Amino acid sequence: MGVRKKQMAERIKAEKQKVAFAKLNNCPTSPRKMRLVADLVRGEKVEKALAILRFNPKEASRKLEKLLLSALANWQAKNEDASLEDADLIVSEIRVDSGTMLKRLRPAPQGRAHRIRKRSNHVTLVLGSNNNIEN
Repeated sequence: MGVRKKQMAERIKAEKQKVAFAKLNNCPTSPRKMRLVADLVRGEKVEKALAILRFNPKEASRKLEKLLLSALANWQAKNEDASLEDADLIVSEIRVDSGTMLKRLRPAPQGRAHRIRKRSNHVTLVLGSNNNIEN
């Protein structure tokens, strides 16, 4: 491996050390409902985001709270020597994408049928340090 390539690989590895993510696939909630809750915590500090999710009455907030705790655990596994309070972590990115759709038929009047689409979503949550984003 060349010197430049090795330096680039080490720089990318150091940047990945500061970032942790977690994914939630095929969550049986419509993406529209999940985005309402995801927009509340995007860009917030982790402590504030956990408080927002804990006291939000929507069902999607329970799933996002669990996902945020998972991302925190992933960050701690990467950075065993660093403390969580000193890291100043924020929810740098949260993405809600459409997942698979279950298609069902519902009887309608006069022998017809209406299609019911039971939607699901994929959520990707990325944690980053606050000082890392400003630089």
